[in-house]
Amino acid sequence: MRYLTFALTKGRLAEQTMELLESLGISCEEMKDKHTRKLIFTNEQYGLRFFLAKGPDVPTYVEYGAADIGIVGKDTILEEKRKIYEVLDLGYGKCRMCVCGPESAAQYLTHNQLIRVATKYPNIAKDYFYNKKNQSVELIKLNGSIELAPIVGLSEVIVDIVETGSTLKENGLTVLEEICPLSARMVVNPVSMKMDNARITELIQKMKNRLAADRK
Repeated sequence: MRYLTFALTKGRLAEQTMELLESLGISCEEMKDKHTRKLIFTNEQYGLRFFLAKGPDVPTYVEYGAADIGIVGKDTILEEKRKIYEVLDLGYGKCRMCVCGPESAAQYLTHNQLIRVATKYPNIAKDYFYNKKNQSVELIKLNGSIELAPIVGLSEVIVDIVETGSTLKENGLTVLEEICPLSARMVVNPVSMKMDNARITELIQKMKNRLAADRK
């Protein structure tokens, strides 16, 4: 039996996914060792392998078949535009992708004028402004604290993930428009889906049933 390999987004998503798998009787004890230097973890009983990666890298590992399955945020899937199947909404890691700025910036979003938009997610921002709003914008890619951009005058608005909105509030910003809801998703390599269809489908179904039971 060949291994099914999981690429997990480091941090909370990986922890929540392992908790979900443990509730199905699939555990990986060696991942719990905080001091380990191992990069790949194995569950021999079920023929599974796990490794941790940065969010934006997960769809890449899956597209190229280095991982059969990935657990990653919907924001990353939309931004990376990889050739992968999205098969399951896991329902955790919930947040929203929004256009934010000071309340005074709301006017720029209605008159179709050229504005500057700072974001970590240029593809999502471009798709939203160009295809959904038909508004021309200048996109500025940033990696750090996006909230800073409108405060120091780098951009009129930002496109960013909003969880509670408290960081925005503290900095005098607000949600001006919601682009889409986000949560953790399970993605699969198309070739793996064909080759290992029975195993992957069974796993998806078990996870689906467990999530449904947890919601009740």
